[in-house]
Amino acid sequence: MNKLLTILGPTACGKTTFAAHLALALDGEIMSADSRQVYRGMDIGTGKDLCDYDIDGKHVPYHLIDIADAGERYNVYEFQRDFCTAYDDVVARGKTPILCGGTGLYIESVIKGYEFDGRTLPPFDSLNIGLKIDRELRRAKISSRLRARLDEGMVDEIRGLIDNGVPVERLLRYGLEYKYVTLYIIGELQYEEMVNLLEIAIHQFAKRQMTWFRGMEERRGIPITWLDIETPIEERIKIVRELWLRKVAGE
Repeated sequence: MNKLLTILGPTACGKTTFAAHLALALDGEIMSADSRQVYRGMDIGTGKDLCDYDIDGKHVPYHLIDIADAGERYNVYEFQRDFCTAYDDVVARGKTPILCGGTGLYIESVIKGYEFDGRTLPPFDSLNIGLKIDRELRRAKISSRLRARLDEGMVDEIRGLIDNGVPVERLLRYGLEYKYVTLYIIGELQYEEMVNLLEIAIHQFAKRQMTWFRGMEERRGIPITWLDIETPIEERIKIVRELWLRKVAGE
């Protein structure tokens, strides 16, 4: 059965950074499971943080980022297709396949092999690692990260998408940053009102993510090993490396 290492968790828990360090330790490549990072030009608002893939002068290859134009429709069916292509490529080159993201539906569609239009995915035997973060720490990280992204030019990024012809209605459907910043740009929200509503919405989104992951464990039979983000990253890497090597060995 096809082996897969999956890193999941709520927004602002440091998934990308951890996955990138893990990829270096396991000679791996990362496949993103983020429903909005697939879009080109949507960088700050989706938190691509591509610099996280460069560690100590080494670049960690990533897949399923910047593969669709902003404004296009992209769904879980297309994600499954693109994931399988990327997975086959990674494995064919002898690299460790690491799926990393917070879009629970995308992750589960691969692990459980959801069937669409009669198409059957190959089974994946996935080692699922969840990053656990204290609720108050998560809230603090979300708030500080939002302010940082606004300082980095998130409003200008989204205004540029509109100027380049991405329909306002589509941006609103992308939700969170793209919804509330767009409402500010078109004059339906004041700046501080936008920031406050967006912050609340991101906190609510993180709670929904955790609800989904708990459902994966408790109702849909997908085991997840949770690691606290306050545990030193070297220790977390050691734990996951040992678990992964055991899985590959069939233990």
